[in-house]
Amino acid sequence: MMTTINAFLAAKGIYMLTLALLALGVAGIIVCNNYMKKLICMNVMQVAVIFFFLCLGQKSPGTIPVAVDTAVKASEYINPLPHGLMLTAIVVSLGTTGVGLSLLLRIREKYGTIEEDDLLRREELMTRKKKDGGDRN
Repeated sequence: MMTTINAFLAAKGIYMLTLALLALGVAGIIVCNNYMKKLICMNVMQVAVIFFFLCLGQKSPGTIPVAVDTAVKASEYINPLPHGLMLTAIVVSLGTTGVGLSLLLRIREKYGTIEEDDLLRREELMTRKKKDGGDRN
């Protein structure tokens, strides 16, 4: 029984780790009320997706795609496309994180908090004040 579990984890354990990271990110986005925590959970999900694609791009007897005397067949090389795409995904992830952080700063400046419940309450109060002020004029 233990050898079966060890064999499974050796073969598919990296995918289980990726699935756990993705589940952790999704659960964090659902459960957390703090927008900074939601942004961090979004980054954890992005890392899980990038990690998954990089793991799919690997193969066991493969080598990097450079000119080497020992590897002459194309089947002996690792496909560089997933790695190149994931470099792009890392840059996009960095950009979305930067935009998210700047939006959180603006929200904090306007409302004084980045807690979802407090923001919704304050937004509702601001809407009521505008509505009540508009009715009096």
